[in-house]
Amino acid sequence: MLNFTISELVKSDTAEKQGINNTPDINSLDNLLELIFYVLQPLRDKLGKPMIITSGFRSKKVNELVGGVDPSQHLYGQACDFVVNGMTPAQVVEFVKNSGIEFDQLINEYNQWTHISFNKGHNRKQVLKY
Repeated sequence: MLNFTISELVKSDTAEKQGINNTPDINSLDNLLELIFYVLQPLRDKLGKPMIITSGFRSKKVNELVGGVDPSQHLYGQACDFVVNGMTPAQVVEFVKNSGIEFDQLINEYNQWTHISFNKGHNRKQVLKY
């Protein structure tokens, strides 16, 4: 069973407040599906607890408004930010590093959330902290 939906990965409070279309193109949609299939669902299954998506796909305008870097993998549907109740971002990062799950970047961002990305066939396995 899948625990993730495309709608939760494209939802953006900023887009809604500003009246911005945050619909991914077909390539970004494909990337979101790969992110779910190869990263998010396997991680959710291994964690055994819910992951709360705080940011997924971002249109260029949304990315600018939230202060995202350019180029951000969020722009291409290759990344999401999330939290896990009862776990710190540092604990999540350590769990993912030891899980065997393939990823491109894994980032503890400001000790508030975890960023994870997937770039099929080009994953760098970078672990960073901001």
